[in-house]
Amino acid sequence: MPVPFFDWNEAAAQIARERREMNAGNRLKGEAFWDMRAPSFAKHADETGYADAFLDIIKPESGMTVFDMGCGGGTLAVPLSGMVREVTAADFSPNMLAIVKDKMSAFNIRNINPVKLSWEDDWTSAGIGVHDIAIASRSMSVENIKEAVTKLSGAASKRVYISTVVGDGPHDRILYEAVGREIFPSVDYIYTYNILYQMGIHANVSFISGNDVKSYDTFDEALASTHWMFQDMTPEEEAKLNAFMKAHLVEKNGRWQKDYVANYKWAVIWWDK
Repeated sequence: MPVPFFDWNEAAAQIARERREMNAGNRLKGEAFWDMRAPSFAKHADETGYADAFLDIIKPESGMTVFDMGCGGGTLAVPLSGMVREVTAADFSPNMLAIVKDKMSAFNIRNINPVKLSWEDDWTSAGIGVHDIAIASRSMSVENIKEAVTKLSGAASKRVYISTVVGDGPHDRILYEAVGREIFPSVDYIYTYNILYQMGIHANVSFISGNDVKSYDTFDEALASTHWMFQDMTPEEEAKLNAFMKAHLVEKNGRWQKDYVANYKWAVIWWDK
């Protein structure tokens, strides 16, 4: 008896739609949301060991050209610029791209080409072209993963790398419990992996483990850093979050951080063309 076909792409799209409808899918929000998050996101993304771990998987070569889709504040593009021939750093957030340009100026980087681009745009008209490798690092928050993979793969001649969430990803389950909200399931990496399999792509997978050890200059900055998880909070939820943070933020070396560590994993999926 044949095994019934399970459409992993449609299943992932349904989760993405439900997350958006419940206002839990902040990664599916648009340009304005990421413009608002850009400064703090870029700052703390550079403080983790994620970039080093990701680049260790890529093993960049000096003659390579790289397309970095959803580059954020240059977490990968900036270090890559010193390892490869050229980087096209694309993002739909002008504020993220402004941070990349500031870093280019500060470090006298001349081989990054910042481009304003979304997953939905016409990449051919935008002049993206074909690079040796294409990357979508923690940025493939789209409804149609199959379509996004097809576009990303078309921008690479040698290899494609995607990193995506495992389980809760960057969402802090302890904070959700404190506020009284349920974590709505993310599109776990296994969806992307199985979509690739159904596309005839036999991909490799590695995992990057880490923990949330961010520190902040002030209590208010630390509190504000959690708000991206909870859109449209009620006054009661605000009070619960504030009380929790007051109870669990400690001062260390003149900065504030939580008194517990939230662990996470990212899956890095890649394949040769």
